Amino acid sequence: MNQECETALACAPDGVPMPDSAAGSVGEMETCAVLAVMPAFNEAASVASVVRDVLAQGVDVLVVDDASEDDTARAASEAGAMVIRHAVRLGAWGGTQTGLRFARRAGYGCVLSIDADGQHPVDAIPELLAPLRDGSADVVIGACTERGSTLRHVAWTLFRALSHLKVRDLTSGFRAYGPRAVKCLASRQATLVDYQDLGVLFLLAENGMRMQEMHVPMRPRKTGHSRIFNNWFAVADYMVYSFLHAVWKNRHISRIDRCKT
Repeated sequence: MNQECETALACAPDGVPMPDSAAGSVGEMETCAVLAVMPAFNEAASVASVVRDVLAQGVDVLVVDDASEDDTARAASEAGAMVIRHAVRLGAWGGTQTGLRFARRAGYGCVLSIDADGQHPVDAIPELLAPLRDGSADVVIGACTERGSTLRHVAWTLFRALSHLKVRDLTSGFRAYGPRAVKCLASRQATLVDYQDLGVLFLLAENGMRMQEMHVPMRPRKTGHSRIFNNWFAVADYMVYSFLHAVWKNRHISRIDRCKT
């Protein structure tokens, strides 16, 4: 039975039940229990259909309702998802980390992050999980490099050059995390990250995670809009944060390289 729990903290409450499929050894990648974590804010119009589609793939679903003002939590629960409700808004990454911490406590070894707006192709989930199951990757990113504006592509090119990250799609939220990555991203250190793209990728790279990208098509949103790119102030804040983060990381890497020589 699904149960809604409210929490203002990025941790999983004890009240949310653990499904039977979460049992077993998380160290055995071939049988790694998978939880789809779906952060959602005011996604009542789309979340139910996405939840049902993911459940049809044989993957348990946790919707983290980020203090929505609509019936997101009810729609998700009625569709068959477990639901955690934030009492205050923590943002997309705060919701994802709530799910990651819940996954570790509930015995899930792998986590799939997926949006609640219907953009991510659910039928690509088996392909995204395959490198985790065969042990060839710790993180698999569903990449769609053709999406977005020219400005976004220019920004990606700049950030890649500054950060030395070998990732083409820096902002995709469609990702599969193996046990090592889940442990890394559920840590207190990861709480300091503001956005789920560059900061998270830096943290994963610093901790030696093996990352792969897999091309997937991105669908138009069923409803709503981007929480980052919905107004010029949000875009400016994101760009400045990401630019400074990339510059700092570039200087940090350069300093390490000089020390090695």
